[in-house]
Amino acid sequence: MTFYMDGAAPPANDLVKDGSDQGFMADVVEASREVPVIVDFWAPWCGPCKTLGPPLEKAVRNAGGAVKLVKINIDENPGVAGQLGVRSIPAVYAFDQGRPVDGFMGAIPESQIKLFVERLTGADMSAEIEPLLEQAAESLKLGDIGGAAQGYTAVLQLDPANVRAITGMARLALSQDDAAQAEEILAHVPPEKANDPEVLGVRALLELAANASDAGDSDELSSAVAANPDDLQARFNLAEALSARGDLQGASDHLLAIIAKDREWNEDAARKQLLKIFEAAGPMSDVAKQGRRKLSAILFS
Repeated sequence: MTFYMDGAAPPANDLVKDGSDQGFMADVVEASREVPVIVDFWAPWCGPCKTLGPPLEKAVRNAGGAVKLVKINIDENPGVAGQLGVRSIPAVYAFDQGRPVDGFMGAIPESQIKLFVERLTGADMSAEIEPLLEQAAESLKLGDIGGAAQGYTAVLQLDPANVRAITGMARLALSQDDAAQAEEILAHVPPEKANDPEVLGVRALLELAANASDAGDSDELSSAVAANPDDLQARFNLAEALSARGDLQGASDHLLAIIAKDREWNEDAARKQLLKIFEAAGPMSDVAKQGRRKLSAILFS
C-alpha cells in the first residue's frame, strides 16, 4: 500500500483514470485490495454516461483517496464488460478485495452517487439513514404503504443489513395479509441480529396473525361487541382479528377492556394476549408504553 506524508490524499490523477481490458487485473482487481475501486463502463455515444460521469468523478475525488475510479470505454474494450454481463450503459461496478461488491445501472442523482461512494468507504451514513427510517415508520403508521416501502427500500440500498428497514418491510407485508412474504423478508436478517427486539416484534406479529385465523370477521365481531359489550369472548375474538390486520392499538384497547371487566377471564387469556401485542408493537412504541400504563392502572387500582 502506498502511504502519503502527513495524511495527504494521493494525487488527483491517481484517483480517476481510463482503463482497458488488458489493464483490468492491475487497475481494478489488484488495486481493490488496497482501496475499493469503482468501474464506470461507458461509451462516447451514450447520453446518460455523460450525465453520470462528472458527479461520479467529483464524489470519488471528494473521498480523498478512500476510493478510486476506473473508466472503461466499452467500444474500445468490450471484453470485461461482456464477461460481467453488461447489457446497457452506464453500468457501474464497485470492487473490493478483488471482487465485485456493489453497483448500479443507469444515471442516478448526485445525492445517490455520493451515498454510493460513502457506503464503499465505510463512512457513517446514520445522518442519511435515520431520517429515511423515521419517514418510513410514520408513513406506515398513517397507512401510506407506498411511501413506507419507498423509505425502507432507500435505507436497504444504503445498508442492506439494516434490521429496522428489513422488519419494516416485513410489517408492510403483514399489513397486506401476506405472512409468507413477511417470512421471506425476515430471512434477510443477519443471524447475529435474530434476537433483536424489532425482529422478535415481527415474529410476535406473525404468531398473532396465525392464531387469529379462526377469530372471525372483524366487522361482524365489532357489531357483536357493540350489541353486547359484556360478551368478553366476542371482544377477545375481535382483538385477535384486529391484531391480525395490524391494528395493534385497537386490539390493545379491547384486551384492556376485558381485563378491566374481569382480570382473570379465561385463565388470564386477555393479559397474556396483551403482552404479545406489546411485543409485536415494540417496547418503545406508543401502543406498548400507553398500554402498560393503562394495564398498571387497572391491576393496581
